[in-house]
Amino acid sequence: EVQLQACGGGLVQPGGSLRLSCTASGFIFSNYGMSWFRQAPGKGLEYVASIGNGGEVTRYADSVKGRFTMSRDNAKNTLYLQMNSLKPEDTAVYFCVGPGSSRGQGTQVTVSS
Repeated sequence: EVQLQACGGGLVQPGGSLRLSCTASGFIFSNYGMSWFRQAPGKGLEYVASIGNGGEVTRYADSVKGRFTMSRDNAKNTLYLQMNSLKPEDTAVYFCVGPGSSRGQGTQVTVSS
């Protein structure tokens, strides 16, 4: 069974930083590309970023490009999302997404002064 657990969210002021982590189990992590999505209150799922199985290819939504950095540690079965220069519009629940569009419990990020 695929299990994905995101953590690291919280309340941060505009311009601040957070680092999200996602621990994966139940599949061979190093075989799969992974993604981050987010869902703001009252809105649908929004693509944030994705990374190849080896970590050498990353892609970002235009809304986060230059501010967010996605990475992975295949030895630890863990995915990361470094978020800098956070804006109020980044407020959302963030999910990591794996094989077959599986996703676990997300982590809340709130950007507010």
